[in-house]
Amino acid sequence: MSPLAPSFLCLALILKCAALGGGLYETVLVDRVWLDNPQFVQPQRGGINRKLFWAPMHGLFEIALLASIWITWADSNIRAWLLIALACHLAMRLWSFLYFIPAALRFEKLNDFDPTQIAHARHWIRLSAWRLPLEIASTIALCLAVLSLSSQA
Repeated sequence: MSPLAPSFLCLALILKCAALGGGLYETVLVDRVWLDNPQFVQPQRGGINRKLFWAPMHGLFEIALLASIWITWADSNIRAWLLIALACHLAMRLWSFLYFIPAALRFEKLNDFDPTQIAHARHWIRLSAWRLPLEIASTIALCLAVLSLSSQA
């Protein structure tokens, strides 16, 4: 196995932990506020720009995870944990691309929310919290991959 394996595995784990923290921050703090104050998530109106965090975070994590899988492919135990992490991450990303990101972009463009949009936003917020279990499962799988690697040392 490559001597780079521990570095890439640890980098992937650190980035996934940061993504989990970002998801918790949005779920616990941001999502509780923006429905009553839509401009909070509207960068053109002075609100936060979530893309500044999520675009580089996911890109860097995915590179680190794919590199980790490539480097550790020969070890079936580590590979299994990394593939579980990848599957959980891909499920969350696919769900995000198909539903959450397009809806969030629509919310960013609205000036005021009518009752229908408020109901849709509440639904979005409730569903968004369900992405966290996928992030947690991916994080746990990465932890188990790192532990598997460290038990070999």
